Amino acid sequence: MRRVVPGLLPRRGSTDVVLGASIAAPDSGWIAGRIAESRPDAILIDTIFRAPLLDEPSLTGIPAVLLTHDVFHRRHAALRLAGYRVAPAELDRAQEAALLARAGTLVAIQPEEAALLRGMCPSRRVLTVPMPAIPLPRPPGAARNPDRLVFVGSDNLPNLDGLRWFLREIWPGLRRARPLLRLDLAGDCGAALGRLPAGVHRLGRIADLAPLLHSASLAIAPLRAGSGLKVKLLDYARHGLWTVATPDARAGLAPDGCMPVYTADSASSFGATILAALAHGGGEAEALAYIRRHYAPTTIFATLDEALQRA
Repeated sequence: MRRVVPGLLPRRGSTDVVLGASIAAPDSGWIAGRIAESRPDAILIDTIFRAPLLDEPSLTGIPAVLLTHDVFHRRHAALRLAGYRVAPAELDRAQEAALLARAGTLVAIQPEEAALLRGMCPSRRVLTVPMPAIPLPRPPGAARNPDRLVFVGSDNLPNLDGLRWFLREIWPGLRRARPLLRLDLAGDCGAALGRLPAGVHRLGRIADLAPLLHSASLAIAPLRAGSGLKVKLLDYARHGLWTVATPDARAGLAPDGCMPVYTADSASSFGATILAALAHGGGEAEALAYIRRHYAPTTIFATLDEALQRA
């Protein structure tokens, strides 16, 4: 019998989660041929699932940089432990290391994962290149609603699990303490949750998130599983918005004494932290300054640019 995280139902079909898929053999040869014809200085490979492309003879000798995005065998193990059917069916540390080793340079999205990659492939150069972010301050005249929370996300399993936990364990107490409190869900997550409790609104996909993030007073990130870097936290911060997050959600962010994230590791502390943060208010300047210090594009891409120049 498969064990399933309470409140998170698996999707129908033979697979619940697809982490990635390799390029089919006929396509691999054709793609490699077109790349070789262009005589590139280097090849950028997107995730381990594209790495077998580097086995093509026509690409021999061309420097390759693999953008990892994640340490996939760890995510694979966590999802399998939670009872989900994952594609590919098997992916362990040794298999991932073999895929990584096809490239001479590996790019991690956050420092903790860079350390893991160095342990898996000690002979490869490992760079840390997170997502860049550009501050987008709130325009004059745009006011924040002191009773408005926001979450932005897709309908992937970690998002849905975290939101169901939040709505079941935390939201009722928040509404009792602050009856006018509202939570806006942007993206596909809202539609996947079914019936929502009072005060929670599904907005669907939004072309421009800036007005929404400039009108909210606080973001939430109640994720209980995941890896990589939660880019949504950077997006919140670059709009001057602080986040109440679980330790899993804040993992990978640049350490800083003024990180715009309040961390809470239980339902009771998560709710209490939201209420305290709303009462405190402010902090926009600190959030924007954090983004400028750590995620400016010129800073983020400096090491990758150097590696490509060497190639």
